[in-house]
Amino acid sequence: MTKDFEKITLENGLRVILAPLGSVMSATAIVLCGAGSRYETKQTNGISHFLEHMYFKGTKKRPTASDISHALDAIGADYNAFTGKEETAYHIKAASKHLPLAIDMLSDMLWNSKFDEAEIEKERGVIIEELNMYEDTPMRKVAELYENLLWGDQPLGWDIGGNKDIIRKITKQDFVDYIKARYAPNNIVVAISGNFRRDETLKLIEKNFGHKPFDDVSGYVPVVETQNKPALLVHYKKTDQAHLVVGVRGLKMGHPDRYAAAILATVLGGGMSSRLFVNVREKRGLCYYVRAEHESYLDTGTLAASAGVDLKRIDEAIKVILAEFAQIAKNPITQKELTKAKEYIKGKLILSWEDSRTVAVSYGGDELLEGQVRSLADYIEKIDLVTTEEVQRLSRFLFTQKMLNLAVIGPFKDEARFAKLLKL
Repeated sequence: MTKDFEKITLENGLRVILAPLGSVMSATAIVLCGAGSRYETKQTNGISHFLEHMYFKGTKKRPTASDISHALDAIGADYNAFTGKEETAYHIKAASKHLPLAIDMLSDMLWNSKFDEAEIEKERGVIIEELNMYEDTPMRKVAELYENLLWGDQPLGWDIGGNKDIIRKITKQDFVDYIKARYAPNNIVVAISGNFRRDETLKLIEKNFGHKPFDDVSGYVPVVETQNKPALLVHYKKTDQAHLVVGVRGLKMGHPDRYAAAILATVLGGGMSSRLFVNVREKRGLCYYVRAEHESYLDTGTLAASAGVDLKRIDEAIKVILAEFAQIAKNPITQKELTKAKEYIKGKLILSWEDSRTVAVSYGGDELLEGQVRSLADYIEKIDLVTTEEVQRLSRFLFTQKMLNLAVIGPFKDEARFAKLLKL
């Protein structure tokens, strides 16, 4: 296996990933922390995402949100953050000469944020409006409902954005306590990708992140899964289109069959020539979008298809999707499909790897969540090794009737109507 990155661990446990891309003129700096909604309690659900917002609201050196944004806009930087169930990340991409500012800015936000009470109150309203926006975006909301259906009232089943009532109660002290619990250097990865000077960059990281002491960090609460029959969640909402996610429980992060799962999802719903796109949209005109993906978490996963379909023909759409599940479990995919899926995945990877941010996010995420980094060559090698037999074995293992799950958003109240469709 080839390596196009370097990993350094500082004395305080902070991990650094350096991934040079000599063909670009920019560099991306990203800070990833093992903090996300599955590390929250019922009393703090949503704090990871709320905190992500607050880190942009002013530091001792840059007292206001405008001071931060003006400094980054003045160099034409592309900057943002995201919160997941198992990680939160902050990233800045800029022309290579501005990488020192990006590193200084990220460390300043992480260690010196003020958490001004007035800013907390303002951002509280922003967060609630964001949650309202997601409620009014069924294409996104149905994915949250699907994962809630899978994992219920346990951390992995909770919404990343949290509950409005809890958001209204979170205090400055809650932020301080959560940072102390999760934002230890040994629970953080700093990844740099693009065009940069190696020694100079490493010294900057050591200066800005090496001074914080190692601290104990708790692990996650393992998910409990006890499904023994098909499960259904129907969310009534007046819409002009029905949105659905139907799938099964999948593979955890690091599972040896992860690459076969990627091929399986691609054959089913990757691209406009996939089985689902052709049979649900092109042949029958049942939907606008339809796709399939395999999503992995630290101890579990899911493979699911999602679609936005004609209200009057949702039953037919569900039947067609399930028929494709049954078909791929019953009969091996062809060698032609296998080859096409492999080239599709590799092509998308190669195109995305031309972006320093994609590389930094991928390498940093691998290190944070799995403790090891896979290069682009590693990905491609593993994809190339997948056989039709492996995909067939995995299909038969995953697609069983008792493991089916269906979440629906639309103007429907009759759950029995959908329950009787959950058959393979």
